[in-house]
Amino acid sequence: MMDMSTLLILTVFPAAMIIAAVSDLFTMTISNKVSLGLVFGFLLLSAFSGMEAEAIGMHLLAGLAMLAISFTFFARGWIGGGDAKLFAATAIWMGWANLLEYVLIASVLGGALTVLMLSLHNLPMPNVLAKQSWLSRLHTLENGIPYGLALAAGGIYIYPYTDIFKLLAP
Repeated sequence: MMDMSTLLILTVFPAAMIIAAVSDLFTMTISNKVSLGLVFGFLLLSAFSGMEAEAIGMHLLAGLAMLAISFTFFARGWIGGGDAKLFAATAIWMGWANLLEYVLIASVLGGALTVLMLSLHNLPMPNVLAKQSWLSRLHTLENGIPYGLALAAGGIYIYPYTDIFKLLAP
């Protein structure tokens, strides 16, 4: 039988990332509650995992460093504010050990998503699909790219290799 910490470690991060991706896809927004939930979820689970305080601090430092970088990107208009906060919160879970892989995978996925959306933008949207407001919003390039999809997919892909997952997973 699975204990509570194992159940939480297997569900909290992936569920939050799925919520962020779906929200970004349908509304082009990522709630602050998702990013804050990721931060507090990490703090709670790292305490249960037996992770040393120094290691927790290094994970938090990774998140703070990525928050500074992502908000620079946000200030320049390159990414949305929700993406910036999600990226920083995800970096806490990744830690320094997995951060580069996460950034690379999320970037490749984000690039592929951008190319796909640019390609689809040039195609006429069928009337039946145009009636869906979220699809119409995605078809309009001025609304940006729901980069939360790439951030979430990259995070979920790397998650099994992270320190916290290794400490708690069966």
